[in-house]
Amino acid sequence: MSRKLLILLAMAVFALAACSKGGTKPDGTEGAEGDAAAAGDYSSQSGLETGTVGQGTEYVEAGMEPGDDALIAETVIYFDFDTARIRTEYSEVLAAHARRLGVKSDLAVRLEGHADERGSREYNIGLGESRAQAVRQALMLQGVSATQITTVSYGEERPAVTGSSEEAWERNRRVEIVYSE
Repeated sequence: MSRKLLILLAMAVFALAACSKGGTKPDGTEGAEGDAAAAGDYSSQSGLETGTVGQGTEYVEAGMEPGDDALIAETVIYFDFDTARIRTEYSEVLAAHARRLGVKSDLAVRLEGHADERGSREYNIGLGESRAQAVRQALMLQGVSATQITTVSYGEERPAVTGSSEEAWERNRRVEIVYSE
């Protein structure tokens, strides 16, 4: 129980760090507010804001941050062997998904938990459920309503990659974020 509490606390700290604005970056440039201003003027168009970023144009839903569209495109969260602990590399991805769900309350997600083929069928169903619940908790800690999230565990039954190699196992230890309206 205390391990889960520590994990939740760590996720909350990472979420807050990922959501911080302002300040300066290590290279001396301005933080998120300066980035938005440097990216160009934003104008509201049917709930979307546009701004020139680099050489292209980026579209951002009102209430979201520039760059969120690229993070939201990442819909698979991978896990280490025999654990439901979310890797820190996914904190920004989950924060972007949380912002999107916060902005669009009519959206819902199904979190599909998976495991590799090692372990019994029952164990892998439980592990897939634990992984889906970990992602659910991370989203809820960032303000997503519980009514917007459902979870399901497929255990080892729906592998992304077939085979019995470390590469295949790595791709199968995952939670997939599936949107529905």
